[in-house]
Amino acid sequence: MRSDLVFAAMTHVSNRYILTRLAATATRKLHKPNTRIEDTTNDVLMRFSRMDPTANAEPLQQPATLRNAA
Repeated sequence: MRSDLVFAAMTHVSNRYILTRLAATATRKLHKPNTRIEDTTNDVLMRFSRMDPTANAEPLQQPATLRNAA
């Protein structure tokens, strides 16, 4: 079941929002035409359960400080 895959993937990504964003992005990149999107999503979640999907991610850039218009 997919819920088992989600809980297994959450061992590496504890934040559900980040897990959802990563899974959606990976599903779009890995999806092959003429296959079911559900199968691709399950494959992505299985991959996430085996390794940390954020391990090679670049750190987020800090936004520039805003100046007062005064």
